[in-house]
Amino acid sequence: MGFYGDRIVPRIIDLACGLKGNDPHRVRACADLHGRVVEIGFGSGLNVPFYPAAVDGISAVEPADLGWRLARERLASATVPVERAGLDGQTLPFAADSFDCALSTWTMCTIPDVAAALAELRRVLVPGGTLHFVEHGLAPDASVRTWQNRLNPIQKVVAGGCHLNRDIRAIVEDAGFRIRDLDVFYAEDIPRPMGALSLGVAVTP
Repeated sequence: MGFYGDRIVPRIIDLACGLKGNDPHRVRACADLHGRVVEIGFGSGLNVPFYPAAVDGISAVEPADLGWRLARERLASATVPVERAGLDGQTLPFAADSFDCALSTWTMCTIPDVAAALAELRRVLVPGGTLHFVEHGLAPDASVRTWQNRLNPIQKVVAGGCHLNRDIRAIVEDAGFRIRDLDVFYAEDIPRPMGALSLGVAVTP
């Protein structure tokens, strides 16, 4: 990824995704996690304080070594076991039917082949397993979508490949998940092109 991708982008993501205004969304995304959980895009461990007691353990998938180092203090206070168990969400090193739940927060925007990553999550989840997510993506309003499309080339360069205009619902459903719950809304205090959120739970067949 080079110096910028390796040394700068993880810090930008830690700051931007670590805004306190995101905490309520993390609480909602993590609320019903249970059993064995795989988390893609673990980053700097911003979800660690929100794992519920029903979680037996987290297998964290994170490519950035700096992100993992930034997570040290959060990991030290974790109330459930967390292990770094993979580097690439597009190729998960787990057997089929290994997990009860999957977690993705502000991750689907950046994975180069997000369809491959979601196919992998389907493979490693048990039948009836759940994908819990909060993601920014394509806005519900045409005027905001216009700005997302204009800003997207800049966003991808500045934020390490992050897309503003991915259709989260379509991505999840095209991967074969069934949407059980979905809330689409704008985050407060964030410009709408960056703050159109999709928060929900999807189920494997």
